Amino acid sequence: MKEILDKLEKKRARARLGGGQKRIDAQHKRGKLTARERIDLLLDEGSFEEIDMFVEHRSTDFGMANRKIPGDGVVTGNGTINGRLTFVFSQDFTVFGGSLSETNAEKICKIMDMAMRVGAPVIGLNDSGGARIQEGVASLAGYADVFQKNILASGVIPQISVIMGPCAGGAVYSPAMTDFIFMVRDTSYMFVTGPDVVKTVTNEVVSLEELGGASTHTTKSSIADGAFDNDVEALAEIRRLFDFLPANNREKPPLRPTFDTGQRDEPSLDSVVPTSASKPYDMHEVIGKIVDEGDFFEIQAEHAKNILTGFARIEGAPIGIVANQPMVLAGCLDINSSRKAARFVRFCDCFNIPIITFVDVPGFLPGTAQEYGGIIKQGAKLLYAYGEATVPKITIITRKAYGGAYDVMASKHLRGDLNYAWPTAEIAVMGAKGAVEIIFRKEIGDREKIEAKTREYEEKFANPFVAAEKGFIDEVIMPHATRRRIARGLKVLANKKLENPWRKHGNIPL
Repeated sequence: MKEILDKLEKKRARARLGGGQKRIDAQHKRGKLTARERIDLLLDEGSFEEIDMFVEHRSTDFGMANRKIPGDGVVTGNGTINGRLTFVFSQDFTVFGGSLSETNAEKICKIMDMAMRVGAPVIGLNDSGGARIQEGVASLAGYADVFQKNILASGVIPQISVIMGPCAGGAVYSPAMTDFIFMVRDTSYMFVTGPDVVKTVTNEVVSLEELGGASTHTTKSSIADGAFDNDVEALAEIRRLFDFLPANNREKPPLRPTFDTGQRDEPSLDSVVPTSASKPYDMHEVIGKIVDEGDFFEIQAEHAKNILTGFARIEGAPIGIVANQPMVLAGCLDINSSRKAARFVRFCDCFNIPIITFVDVPGFLPGTAQEYGGIIKQGAKLLYAYGEATVPKITIITRKAYGGAYDVMASKHLRGDLNYAWPTAEIAVMGAKGAVEIIFRKEIGDREKIEAKTREYEEKFANPFVAAEKGFIDEVIMPHATRRRIARGLKVLANKKLENPWRKHGNIPL
C-alpha cells in the first residue's frame, strides 16, 4: 500500500508542477499566474475538488508519445465562491502552451456536462495557444465538442470566460458563446487570425494589442465585457460578479444581507435633472443613489457609453439595470447601444433577474452611417428583447422619452409591469421645436406664431400627464421616492407568472 501511495503522491506532484518550474517562472515573468494559482484565487480557500488530474493525451505522432504530462494542459474541477457551487476549467500555458487536445477537450466537456446536471455555473480561465497542431483534426473535433456544450448550456447555467493569455483561431468561439467575457490588459488577446496572417492576406501591419487586445475588444468590437489590470484583480471581480447571478435558470438570484433599507428616500435626486432640457447629467449618479450601498457592477462600460448596463441590488436582491446616458450622444439609441442593451436584457430574462430601466432618450441617432449599418434591425433587437422578456420589468422615465425610442425602452406597450415617470418627464413623438416645424411647416416664416405653437406643444406634451391619462404611465413619482417605489414594486412582482406562446424558439432579428 505504501508503494501505491508514494506513486500516487508522485503523480499528483508531477501534475501540480505542470510544464515544470522553468515554464512556471516564465509565466510569472510575463506577469501571469499559473492555472492552479488562478483557481486558488478564484475559489474559496480549500474548496477546489479536481477532476481528471491524471488524464494524458493519446497522441503518438511527432514524438508526442514520449511527451506526456498528467492533466494535459487544463485543470478542471469544482469548488465554491462565497459558499456557492461552481465548476471551473483553467488552461495551463506551461503545458504545450495550453493547447487544446482531444483529451483536453474531453475534460472540459465532462465538467460542463456535470454543471448542467447539477445546475451550477461554469467559469473558464483561458490561456491557450490554440489547437494542438500535432493532433490535427482530433483537436479541431475537440473544439467543436466544446462549442456544442456551450450552445446547450446557454440560458441554462451562467457561463463566464476570462481571457488571461492568448486566445486565437477556433479557441475564440467558445468564449464568444458564453454569457460574459473579461480580459486582462497587456497579457491577453483574442483574434481569429493573427497579425502575420493579416499582413499576408490584407497587407495590413498591426500589433497583437491593436488586433485583439483588451482595449480593442472593450471599446471597438464589444467582444469583451470588461478588462482588468492583472490576474488578481480580474479574479476578484469575477467573484464579485458571481454573487449577482443565480446558479441556473430555475433558481432566483442570491439574496445578500444589507443595511440599506428599501424605505430610504434620496432628496438629492429631486434636483439631479437640469432645468434646461438640453443640459446633460450623469445617469451613474442616479443609479448610485438608488441601488444598495451605491454598488453597481457595470457591463461593457467602455463600449456604447450612451447606454449603461450592469448589475446592482435593491434590498439585497440582484437586479439588472439598463439606462440611457445623457452625457454621451444625449442618450440617443444607436446601433452599438441597441445591441449592447439587447444582449444584457436577454441575459437577465434567461436567469430570472428583474430589469430596471431608466429612460432619458431623445430618439434614435440619425445619419447615413446608422441607416447603412442597419439601425432598423439593430434597434429591433432591443425592442424584441424587451418584448420577449417575462421577468419583472420596472421603468422610470426621468426626462425625455421621444418617438420610437420611447416604445423600445421597456414601455408599457412591451409588457412593462410598472412604468413610472418623474415630474420632469417629457413623453412625445419628438421635441417641441421639431414637431411644430413639421405641423406648421407653411408658417415657418412667422417666427412669433412658431414660438407660440412651440410653447403650446411643450405645455401639452413636455410632461408625463398625457401618457398618465392614457394609462401608459402607472404613476408620476417624486425622484426622491424612486428607490422606495422600486423596492415596493419588486415585492409586488416577486411571484410574477408570465409565459410566451409555445414555440421552438423565436427568430430575433440578428
